[in-house]
Amino acid sequence: MTDTNPTRRYVALLPAAGVGARMAAGCPKQYLTVAGQPMLRHAVEAFRASALISHTYVVVSAADGYIDEVLPAGLAGVTVLRCGGATRMDSVLNGLRAIQREMAESDMVLVHDAARPGLTPTLIARLIDGVGDDAAGGLLALPVVDTVKRSAPSAQGVCSAATIPRNGMWLAQTPQMFSYQLLLRALGRATDPDAITDDASAVELLGLTPRLIEGHPRNLKVTLPADIRIAEMYLAAGE
Repeated sequence: MTDTNPTRRYVALLPAAGVGARMAAGCPKQYLTVAGQPMLRHAVEAFRASALISHTYVVVSAADGYIDEVLPAGLAGVTVLRCGGATRMDSVLNGLRAIQREMAESDMVLVHDAARPGLTPTLIARLIDGVGDDAAGGLLALPVVDTVKRSAPSAQGVCSAATIPRNGMWLAQTPQMFSYQLLLRALGRATDPDAITDDASAVELLGLTPRLIEGHPRNLKVTLPADIRIAEMYLAAGE
């Protein structure tokens, strides 16, 4: 599917105000080094390398003491917004409001996790082309291939209580892409930030069905220390 609107712009928005508690590191995980540079810089460079992306915005906390070294002032095509919130949803919503004067309602926003360093321009193009003119937007995702279990506590620890059919099950990735107007409306209407684990969940609450575009395992989210080595292997392999 191809976008038929030649005036539509595509911008990236990376919420990067989290602390990464599960990494147990000395700095927020988006600043941990993977294959020689911070994860956040890998993600930003993927958007800078894409001819389809007009600009990249990075949302950090007001007190962030790392960002100026990772993304120096004057870096072409990148703007740092110091308006991060308490939750991911808050950071995305604050970022959208901060760039309101620069956006048309039909411009598309690609929201991407700062801790996904394996993104490539090829995956960005796949998302944009796959979503096309779909008014509900869409996201990169992977179909579930493993057997899925529901757990339950027991005297022996955590046990398998049931098997969940995997047909139709997908693992959400990012970027997730929606029109500026739609994403602003969806997040603005969400009443529980903790329930919005990704942007698509807020759009779904409006009764819309974002398109699923198959991503790639290299686009994994670094959450635990062991994930860094996996990300490095993908980065070493190239696209």
